[in-house]
Amino acid sequence: MATTLKRLLVGRAKRTEQAIHERLTKKTGLAVFASDALSSTAYATEEILLVLAVAAVYGQANSFSYVVPITLVIAVVLTIVAISYRQTIHAYPSGGGAYIVAKENLGTTPGLVAAAALLVDYVLTVSVSISAGVAAITSAAQGTRWAGWIITRSSCVSF
Repeated sequence: MATTLKRLLVGRAKRTEQAIHERLTKKTGLAVFASDALSSTAYATEEILLVLAVAAVYGQANSFSYVVPITLVIAVVLTIVAISYRQTIHAYPSGGGAYIVAKENLGTTPGLVAAAALLVDYVLTVSVSISAGVAAITSAAQGTRWAGWIITRSSCVSF
């Protein structure tokens, strides 16, 4: 039963000779895999600035003095991530995700923790992307004849 359900949802496994043709080029791979770090950084920066703007409105006049230090920290984190990706690519030229790298260097349990963390990260990235898209659409519609319609429809599908 579980195998049938899995095959229905995911499909049949590809044979090795078929899987060879499913490899990503470097350009496509960069676009697919770098989007996670870039989108997380972009949304985090937007939310940080939003919180600082709210703090400034409510009397914390010096809240925007944190913008430059926070920006520097984000740049340092992105640099560390880029360097670690580069090291992983050189150490595992045939491919090595977080699970493989953590399992080989730290053991099975850290490998499973890394895999679970990636799954949670992907789910959160998709949810934040959807939320940002909805926010962009609703903010674009403000002040137009569609504003009431979008607000009414979006409140019907809220969680």
